[in-house]
Amino acid sequence: MARDQVVFSFRCFCFIISVLSAFSFVSFLFWCRCSGPCYSRSQMTFQDQNHPHPIDLLSFPSAWNQLLFSSEPPQKLLKIAVFVKKWPRQSLAGGLERHALTLHLALAKRGHELHIFTSSLPNMSFPRHQNSNLYFHLTKLTAAGYLDQSLVWKQFQAQNSTGKPFDVIHTESVSLLHTRSHNLSNLAVTWHGIAYETIHTDIIEELLRNPKQPQAYALSERVIKVVEEVKFFPDYMHHVATSDHAGDVLKRVYMIPQERVHVILNGVDEEVFKPDSVKGIEFNQKFGIPRSRRSLIFGMAGRLVKDKGHPLMFEALKQMLTENSTFRDNVVILIAGNGPWSERYRDLGTNAIVLGSLEQSQLARFYNAIDIFVNPTLRAQGLDHTLLEAMLSGKPIMATRVASITGSVLTEVDMGYIFSPTMVSLKNALYKAWEDGREILEKKGDVARIRGLQLFTATKMALAYEKLFLCISREGNEMEDPCQHQQFSV
Repeated sequence: MARDQVVFSFRCFCFIISVLSAFSFVSFLFWCRCSGPCYSRSQMTFQDQNHPHPIDLLSFPSAWNQLLFSSEPPQKLLKIAVFVKKWPRQSLAGGLERHALTLHLALAKRGHELHIFTSSLPNMSFPRHQNSNLYFHLTKLTAAGYLDQSLVWKQFQAQNSTGKPFDVIHTESVSLLHTRSHNLSNLAVTWHGIAYETIHTDIIEELLRNPKQPQAYALSERVIKVVEEVKFFPDYMHHVATSDHAGDVLKRVYMIPQERVHVILNGVDEEVFKPDSVKGIEFNQKFGIPRSRRSLIFGMAGRLVKDKGHPLMFEALKQMLTENSTFRDNVVILIAGNGPWSERYRDLGTNAIVLGSLEQSQLARFYNAIDIFVNPTLRAQGLDHTLLEAMLSGKPIMATRVASITGSVLTEVDMGYIFSPTMVSLKNALYKAWEDGREILEKKGDVARIRGLQLFTATKMALAYEKLFLCISREGNEMEDPCQHQQFSV
């Protein structure tokens, strides 16, 4: 009898342990579901207050934006060389230039000394900045539209021998060619798009091609370009990918060692792009945009060109405004930007209002004036800033199903809507957002803003780059190794 009681007690103990283990596992899964991307124990370093396990930053497999970096003054001030083909001028900036402006202004504000090697464009004044830590070294672009490598290299060498040498060198894409970079161990290159990603775009455009148009040869040419990139990319020591997908491709397809590939997602100025309903109302009043209890405002922004998906978007809206009178009577499309499709959108009549290019402050008001932001891009490269600006402004987003977006930005349906780049899928997504209405869209916008603040602020991006630059510029005599990090995100 006593033996039976022992066996029974042991079985009860095992049952309790198994229940507790299952509960812990379910709790962990729930935490992952609520907190964003989830990682295995081999990928994540768990923090214990008594026994902290530092993260080796150079081997960290995921986006550095998920890590907590101190906003206190940096361990040391760096002298940084920056190569960028064009420096932003007013509202005429693409994603690469906007990234360069946002990042390097933030680093200069933190006290680092930045030397910008860039181009001077004819008949255009160069923008002035108040920060005294920014130094610009200008050259003319070559006939092919690139920085004159010989001249910028001479400028770089002159500055490198003045005072202390550069602690770190940063090039936005191939602004500094690989032929100059292969011996620089303290260099990092940020990729805003790589040829392998663009293959997806080529496939989409071929599927959408009018049968009467000649077939393009982009696909076969693109494969050759991928091979060329695989050959010369290793000449750059450290690689920064602006999306999780690009980081995976650099390691898996381009075969760059993991410790030389770092994912730092793009960020936008959280002090500029934030919810402000009053400014949104003022914006609508200024442009005479009708606003009623039942109306819904879709917004788009950026270059109005083919590879941004505007032919597809125009045709979808044209069909919907024709086939559904209720949709036509209660929908307004606000379009901020310029390009070949500006006039086509005006052909949609009073439902479409083309605003042209907007300055940053006006663009922030634009986001507050809309109910949902739509990005129909066909470009499978990089990480589009407009999506991040809309999210920080508290707006839900609708975007194309491409890996850079679904892998890093629109990861949950609670934040918006995803569509495949086909007429049926796009129209279904637009109708679904319209049917959901403003109340549901506002809830999705709240979720989008929370994720935006967690990952896509300029502060998050700048602190991550600063930590990377401190790490690759280390002299080996610091008391603490800047490549070791203690804090994971909460």
